Amino acid sequence: MRILVTGAAGFIGSSLAKALEDHFPTYEIFALDDFSSGHFKNLLGFKGEVITADISLKEVWEGLKSYRFDVIFHEGAISDTRVLDQGLVMRVNAESFKYLLDCARSSKSKVVYASSAAVYGNSPAPQKEESGLVPENVYGFSKYAMDMMTLKFMKINPDVQVCGMRYFNVYGPGEDFKGEYASMIRQMYLKIKRGENPRLFKYGEQKRDFVYIQDVINANIRAMESDVSGIFNIATGSARSFNDIVKIISDTTKRDINVEYFDCPYNFYQNLTQADISRARSFIGYNPEYDLETGVREYINYLDRA
Repeated sequence: MRILVTGAAGFIGSSLAKALEDHFPTYEIFALDDFSSGHFKNLLGFKGEVITADISLKEVWEGLKSYRFDVIFHEGAISDTRVLDQGLVMRVNAESFKYLLDCARSSKSKVVYASSAAVYGNSPAPQKEESGLVPENVYGFSKYAMDMMTLKFMKINPDVQVCGMRYFNVYGPGEDFKGEYASMIRQMYLKIKRGENPRLFKYGEQKRDFVYIQDVINANIRAMESDVSGIFNIATGSARSFNDIVKIISDTTKRDINVEYFDCPYNFYQNLTQADISRARSFIGYNPEYDLETGVREYINYLDRA
């Protein structure tokens, strides 16, 4: 079995590439990245072939056809929502996906790709895959465009399986090199560890569906092994507040934490995300194993060792 992981120097891609090596030691795993935002240290310990390439170039995908991959995990993207160049985001995220699908069609590769909860914008919770698709930024729109391509591709090419993974708020080991763009859980804990007070928008009751990296990896492997195509929410199905995170960190570290609350400066701010994960449960057998308490405690242990 030959498997390609794009975006393999990034947070989710590197975790996935190494997990695939651990789970399937006889498979050939290939890691592709242009190293523009990921970091080589994320791939320390990876034993497979590393391909340095730009996924937005059609000739890259033409060249990759010769590998005849059985599975393509596509995590490569511009995921920084602060990038405002709409054309760049669409070329790297959406246009490249056309080339990927053509590559998959040529070798009948199964495709498991990263979509995002950003496609829902400010739609009311719980978010379901078939509705509320009103992205608020170009990143979310690029993922929406990929999802629409997928639905069309599945109808025309029923013999090629494609699974879109709509990740919600992912956190955990491997995001060390994302800096200020890392999860708020990482940033908040490190700030508290330095003896600083965390700062939250008034009054910390905004809620998100936080999903631990290990559940995301398990979902991808489930999708690979399932005889199915479709788009699936990957989350816990439970919305938790920012205040909940503070309490879990306080309970875990035995520290008293004083939160500084301040007015939200944005005209638009999403107060609640919560996924309906019933489709992922039914079709790929996805069952999240980490609630917020378990995930944050495990992550804190990792950060303290790092």
